[in-house]
Amino acid sequence: MKYLSKLFLSVLLLFGLTLPNNSFAAETVERKEKPAYDIMKYANEMQPGWNLGNTFDGFDTGKVVLDETAWGNPLVTKELISKIKDQGFNSIRIPITFDTRLGEAPEYTINPEFLIRVDQAVNWALEAKLKVMINIHHDSWSWVANGIPWNHDITLAKFNAIWSQLSKHYKYYSTDLMFESLNEPQFWGSGGDVEGQQFLNELNDSFYKIVRESKGLNNIRPLVIPTLHTNFEKQENVDNLYNWIAKTNDPYIISTVHYYGFWPFSVNIGGYYTFEENSMKHITENINRVYDKFISKGIPVVIGEFGLLGFDQNTGTIQQGEKLKFFEYMINHAEEKGIIHMLWDNGQHFNRKTLEWNDPHLYNIMAASWKGRSSTADTDFIFLKHGEKMTDVTRTLNLNGNKLVSLKLGKNNLVEGKDFILEGNSLTLKASLLSQLVSNEIGKTSVLTAAFNKGADWYFTVYNYETPVIKYSTGTTSNFTIPLQYNGDLLKTMEAKYVDDGSNAGPQNWTSFKEFGYAFAPNYQDNLVTFPYGNERFFKELKDQREVELTFHFWSGETIKYFVTKDGGTVIGKSE
Repeated sequence: MKYLSKLFLSVLLLFGLTLPNNSFAAETVERKEKPAYDIMKYANEMQPGWNLGNTFDGFDTGKVVLDETAWGNPLVTKELISKIKDQGFNSIRIPITFDTRLGEAPEYTINPEFLIRVDQAVNWALEAKLKVMINIHHDSWSWVANGIPWNHDITLAKFNAIWSQLSKHYKYYSTDLMFESLNEPQFWGSGGDVEGQQFLNELNDSFYKIVRESKGLNNIRPLVIPTLHTNFEKQENVDNLYNWIAKTNDPYIISTVHYYGFWPFSVNIGGYYTFEENSMKHITENINRVYDKFISKGIPVVIGEFGLLGFDQNTGTIQQGEKLKFFEYMINHAEEKGIIHMLWDNGQHFNRKTLEWNDPHLYNIMAASWKGRSSTADTDFIFLKHGEKMTDVTRTLNLNGNKLVSLKLGKNNLVEGKDFILEGNSLTLKASLLSQLVSNEIGKTSVLTAAFNKGADWYFTVYNYETPVIKYSTGTTSNFTIPLQYNGDLLKTMEAKYVDDGSNAGPQNWTSFKEFGYAFAPNYQDNLVTFPYGNERFFKELKDQREVELTFHFWSGETIKYFVTKDGGTVIGKSE
């Protein structure tokens, strides 16, 4: 009873005295009383949100009952939760996988030790004044996706058992705790999305009935309902969710979707290595779609997860400046439309051991975007070729309504007119300044900080480089690497084409530009190009005894060609 709201309990008791004892679905159709709270205001109080990813959504190894560390994160602490609140987040999504933590049928009892541990995290979050969302998470693909189409009754019983237990367990918790029915619902039947939507409606109907009939504060608890696949690129998915919500006539429903950006940019494939027009258009079209369908009609929208899919490989899959521009634009547009966003963080962003941000620049631009626009630029680097005559370098600023107030080298203010010239949105760095930033050392030499009257700072990193050098190599399809002396340069992308006919080679051969971090990856420390996952992804897609031309594109503008031939299990690589 610790988190029972007296106000909400009073309303609940009032409802119990004045409404017939029947299903809540029927109850809301006749409801004339003013809602206990406004769901739009509630949702706005969630902004922004954060995910406790790769923790309770991991799978029990069978060796440790409470294996929340299975995917590499430390145990959750009260200090971590408090620190998340201190960073400016107002809500937390706690994904939970129940798959390996359930007893036998028909009860499917949730492991009590595991539930106690979840309770700790929920209670710490509520004490920190965070709104809390819990869900059924990776169960969506581990047993629901295949189970509902092919083993329907048992799967539904299992799903119902989980929510029956959770509803009873948390029924007296305040409405600052909300329930999300199912993460990223997907169904592997033979009927495609039409059948999948029917299954999702059935699960949501069952979830809704269980929660609303379980008494306590559950008849006014916020319920979070997803689109099919939590996708909102398809209008039909959005329409189907709206129709389900409208049917309930329930004032305490929140819609949810997930957003990981325009796919080619999000994973860095097909030559989409910059945050360009298509990526911006994708954001505005999708956010506008759910605004028009839900927000404009008084139904909140929560982007329960957002980020970039390339982060699954490495946070460096998307170049730093391009990554920052995506977050700045996406968060700001969501804020303008009143759509709640919850950062997906599986430990890659907020370091749970040090309780600090792994990338402070990313955090700064996110935090600034909660309040307005930040200024960015066409790039966040300057490459100076070693030994060449120095010339002025111009960068185009995306001011976004702001004004440049200073440009600094370290703690020293640079002088306009002498060190740089600003004309409109063109920032020209004088050759006299740049010549001071070159040294005999190859690589990163300095950082220029551009500060504006509003928003986050923007950083230009200066690199002193020489043309990269690539070398002959031999190996097997499981261990082949390419020696590449980067010489201070950074790899942008790699193309692969067959020499004999110019057709695209390797995985995802609809494009010559291979997926960064998936088909290939730079290793700057050891001066190599590697092919992840034991080379399987790249070389299994190459045809034997056909020479493949690889073109390496660098952020300096340099390009290098290299040729590889696979013959059975052997690979030979050579330069031009």
